[in-house]
Amino acid sequence: MTEQPQRICILGGGFGGLYSALRLSELPMHSPQKPEIILVDRSDRFLFSPLLYELLAGELVAWEIAPPFSELLQNTGTRFHHGAIAAIDPQSQELQLDSGESVRYDRLVLALGGETPLDLVPGCQDYAFPFRTITDAYRLEEKLRILEASDADKIRVAIVGAGYSGVELACKLADRLKERGRLRLVEQGDMILRHSAEFNREAATGALEERGIWIDLETKVKSIEPDSISLLYKEQTDDIPVDLVLWTVGMQVPSLIRSLPLKQNQRGQLVVTPTLQAIDYPNIFALGDLAECRDASGQQMPATAQVAIQQADYVAWNIWASLCDRPMLPFRYKDLGEMMTLGQDNATLSGLGLKLDGQLAHLVRRLIYLYRMPTLDHQLKVGFNWITEPLRQILSN
Repeated sequence: MTEQPQRICILGGGFGGLYSALRLSELPMHSPQKPEIILVDRSDRFLFSPLLYELLAGELVAWEIAPPFSELLQNTGTRFHHGAIAAIDPQSQELQLDSGESVRYDRLVLALGGETPLDLVPGCQDYAFPFRTITDAYRLEEKLRILEASDADKIRVAIVGAGYSGVELACKLADRLKERGRLRLVEQGDMILRHSAEFNREAATGALEERGIWIDLETKVKSIEPDSISLLYKEQTDDIPVDLVLWTVGMQVPSLIRSLPLKQNQRGQLVVTPTLQAIDYPNIFALGDLAECRDASGQQMPATAQVAIQQADYVAWNIWASLCDRPMLPFRYKDLGEMMTLGQDNATLSGLGLKLDGQLAHLVRRLIYLYRMPTLDHQLKVGFNWITEPLRQILSN
């Protein structure tokens, strides 16, 4: 009787899931049969999310930051399933797909990513726009086109949350709307970018002030209506008229993960071992937003693409090691710094001894992200498009 090959199922095709699949496909397998790798995602495209903001300003096009999984996984031996997961049974080691199909697994990678909670204040679910997925970007683009085509003198935008996403969105929208835009950034804390490097925070503050973006610190959102947002500042409530509310606050773990019989923290994140394995289920690995991952000092890792990409290398190695009887490696995070876009042709960057802002930081950020794109083939396609874009613009004029 022929022995069945080991099956590795990876749920989620973001940075953690896709990069785990790509790294696994590169590792040599010495067992009689090469394991079967299956990647499952509800979208048919990967999203290079740090460049999602450039879509709003027309600086990049969708195929550059959201290539199809079928293109990225060709010739890797990884099978892609377009669909959602209905249920996971860790004891029987089976998945239930939304199509009704049951799939057994020998190793499971949970990389479904987080979701933006829209139930934190009344009206948020109905009237606020999240900005996490390519679908969110398309929906926001449609709303912006409607507002831009209106005869309104000003387009009033409130962006809730002054973290990375909120600040980057504010700058991009200000550059797009120009003098028609009236933007305000609402932050519950007493500063913007609380977890950012001081250099980047100062550069971002300057970029916001230069664009005339109003910053409401120590301000809570009480409710959102179709054409207004209710803000609470020092026990005083103000109803501010708005045309658009963008919600960038918070992260929640998908209900499917929260329902699993795996050890979780208060936020629903899975508690994992240093080798990124679930407690009590060593054949399950978790990374990215889903995992409570801490460094040697006990500090929890931020939910960033940089962390997920580094975790993917360890997950791939440790799955390979578990199949080939090799030692596993505890995750060691290397902080490579942080980058932010602060409008068109403007960015800030700090890390590894560098501190840059302005156009040079914008160029370096683009080059670093080009290098981090998932496959060499896609890097070459995007890089060629970026290089030839100025020439095409000259010829079109």
